[in-house]
Amino acid sequence: MAMRYTNQDGSQRSFPLKHVLRRQTGWHGERQPRSGRTGIPVPIVHNDGADLHHQQHDTLTWIGHSSFLLQLGGLNMLIDPVMSSSLGGVVPRNAPPGLSWSALPKKIDVVMITHNHRDHMDVPTLKKLGPNPLYLVPHGMRHWFLKNGFPHVQELAWWQQTQVGNATMTFVPAQHWSRRGLMDMNTSWWGGFVMEHDGFRLYHAGDTAWFDGFREIGRRCGPIDVAMLPIGAYAPRWFMRHQHMDPDDALKAFVALEAKLFVAMHWGTFKLTDEPLNEPPIRLRDLWHKLQLPLARLAIPAIGQTLEFPRIDLSVALAVK
Repeated sequence: MAMRYTNQDGSQRSFPLKHVLRRQTGWHGERQPRSGRTGIPVPIVHNDGADLHHQQHDTLTWIGHSSFLLQLGGLNMLIDPVMSSSLGGVVPRNAPPGLSWSALPKKIDVVMITHNHRDHMDVPTLKKLGPNPLYLVPHGMRHWFLKNGFPHVQELAWWQQTQVGNATMTFVPAQHWSRRGLMDMNTSWWGGFVMEHDGFRLYHAGDTAWFDGFREIGRRCGPIDVAMLPIGAYAPRWFMRHQHMDPDDALKAFVALEAKLFVAMHWGTFKLTDEPLNEPPIRLRDLWHKLQLPLARLAIPAIGQTLEFPRIDLSVALAVK
């Protein structure tokens, strides 16, 4: 019998039929007007990848949703790459990928998968990336990758580290769940990654609800310079709060991590929940201004935008009471 994985608090996300029907029918107090799945304006910049092919500094490029190209210590890494025009032919993409296939660096060294949900682990994208990269995946997923033609795969448990070149990757906890088919609920783990090179640390949270583990991640893996945190796919809260953060929770997580730069992700690309696709960054900016936080500590990149380090000043940590 396959192992069933749990969150740090021992919980497993469950979906009672009455809750699913209540959400799908909209018979609840948080019902919002229906909006289209595509055609919602979100910031996009053209990126032909030319500057990424001969990069002298560490860079981070938002491809959309939770997908990033990270160039760290001379390595080209993809995190949760999803390049397809839809998720399983069901959920269409609202905006094209921020990097086309031709714009990606010719050699991808590492591919990191935070969990097996289709908006984070896209099989057509993985097939096109092919067998050459090293795939870092959560515990319980190694067999799938080997069976599907990816021989260079390493599965990681929470807090487990691996070294690739001069970079260190640590798989860290998240508050979520996993599933791809009808019978594999929570048979593999979920989490985030902390990537470090020469004292520079970036954190990608994957999919997660708020949980106290953020403080532990900051304490055990910090100081964290850059935190990629999800801000979208949160409504209705009574249904989604156990698996996804809203902007309020994401800001709370940022403070708990004691990170220096907040990089927003997981919004504007796929219509997965009830809130308007362009609402999350508006709410996050409003919160940021309300708390009078330094604008230099917040990055809400456009799809396709590259953040270059050390061009962004991370010399002063954010202090929040």
